[in-house]
Amino acid sequence: MAFVRSSKYRHIYGAPFKTDQCFTNIRVSRNNWDGNFCAVNPKFVAVVTEASGGGSFMVLKHEETGRVDLNHAQVCGHKNVVLDLDWNPFNDNIIASASEDQSIKIWMIPDEGIQEEPLIDPIVDLQYHQKRAGQVKWHPTASNILFSVGADPCILIWNAEEGVVVTEITCHPELIFYATWNYNGSLIATTCKDKKIRIIDPRTGEVKKEGPGHDGAKVSRVQFLKNNKLFTTGFSRMSERQYGVFDATSLSNLAMETIDNNNAPLTICYDPDINLVYLIGKGDTLIRYYEVSDASPYAYWLNNYQSTVPQRCCGMMPKRALNVNNCEVARIYKIIQKGTCEPIAMIVPRKSDLFQEDIYPDTQGDEPSLSASEWVEGKNKDPILISLKDGYVSTRQKSEVRAGGLKAQAQPNKLAALSKKPSAAAVTSAPAATKASTPAANASATNGSTTTTNQPAKEEVPPPKAEVKPAEVKPSKPEPITAKPKVEHSVEDNGVDILKDVSDLSSTIKKHEARIAALEELSHVLVSQ
Repeated sequence: MAFVRSSKYRHIYGAPFKTDQCFTNIRVSRNNWDGNFCAVNPKFVAVVTEASGGGSFMVLKHEETGRVDLNHAQVCGHKNVVLDLDWNPFNDNIIASASEDQSIKIWMIPDEGIQEEPLIDPIVDLQYHQKRAGQVKWHPTASNILFSVGADPCILIWNAEEGVVVTEITCHPELIFYATWNYNGSLIATTCKDKKIRIIDPRTGEVKKEGPGHDGAKVSRVQFLKNNKLFTTGFSRMSERQYGVFDATSLSNLAMETIDNNNAPLTICYDPDINLVYLIGKGDTLIRYYEVSDASPYAYWLNNYQSTVPQRCCGMMPKRALNVNNCEVARIYKIIQKGTCEPIAMIVPRKSDLFQEDIYPDTQGDEPSLSASEWVEGKNKDPILISLKDGYVSTRQKSEVRAGGLKAQAQPNKLAALSKKPSAAAVTSAPAATKASTPAANASATNGSTTTTNQPAKEEVPPPKAEVKPAEVKPSKPEPITAKPKVEHSVEDNGVDILKDVSDLSSTIKKHEARIAALEELSHVLVSQ
């Protein structure tokens, strides 16, 4: 059993979104295939749905939360059930789907989503597999390169720009369970029904290394880690669920740990920036977090997210769309069989409101490092990284800022707007105030300063008091003194007072909101412990 060590992610916890921020009433597919029935990107959520004939999946914008209409338009161009989905990492409007009908189809989703008419015609239709296509995965650094895994069994490397097969990999003697790219897309790792792990060159189809994996005959999965290691999940001979760590160069087993006796395979969600692995099991009610490292035992258990409802499948949001202001390091969209898609934010509790550079290293952006032709020619490059410190800005839409996974137009600074309004009032009221104001006040009003107004000058020498005769004012009757300033105040002065009151109330409200947020964060930490 992996022991617990000191880690900055030790107290990471899952915070489910409120009900009104979830998607409900979705007819989730009941197919038993262990594919990605949910795929997420900063614009859309895609979920494979149940269809009476053919195959379909639903695409929803992040703003379309709540109860989904049963007649909502869907993508329904497949002739049989959809088994896997994957969004293009460099274009948030393009998604690829694999189906039981042996085809791979690539779809263009409009910015407004699929509103009225169903989407039937794909932009690219890839036909080559002789049996069902069970998995599809885009290349991590090259544009328009992807692989598909079929039950033939074979793996096809596609150039989607030309719609042709670059490489056909036929080295597997039995059913291929899972395949994955490495960090820069120069290698592919696979698991197979023959209980072996293979490292393959995707351009030539050559098997670079082959070695034993898990001893059990059930489904096993593999994930390339950034530090040239492999993280796998599978079963022992006694049908116990396990995870393992292998060296990617020699395929020597570095660690093998038993998790539990459940019979559902575990899906691996990997964050290469901070080396966190999330294990999600079909039918489980919890999500496990592990931190991987270069030293033994190579994987450290951190914590579990526990819920009361079992998940059908899950999808993971790209890092560039997370809410960095809330210290959100991952967001997992949990699909429940009854028809609910529930986002779960994985949060590292921090007291400071500043940007946390240690938990937000530079991450992969939406710009490819290579073109399809360059990759086919043999070039390799690491992903182009971006910083999340100032908020992610898409290379396709520079005028839009993504906040919390949603797009919002950039707004002007409200504090700057408030500071400009009093200065305008000071300029307009300067001629009327010159008779009673001091030379210093007149100079500040003439210059149009944004930091000083006529209001402080009037408090020192108020204009109404200059017109009131001291002999007519009686100490026992202060009403005339208080009434006259109100009558003689200009409209601009009243506006300045109102803005000051609004500013004071806003600062008070922000203090209370900050205190409420701190208390909620503390309660989550206490509950998780």
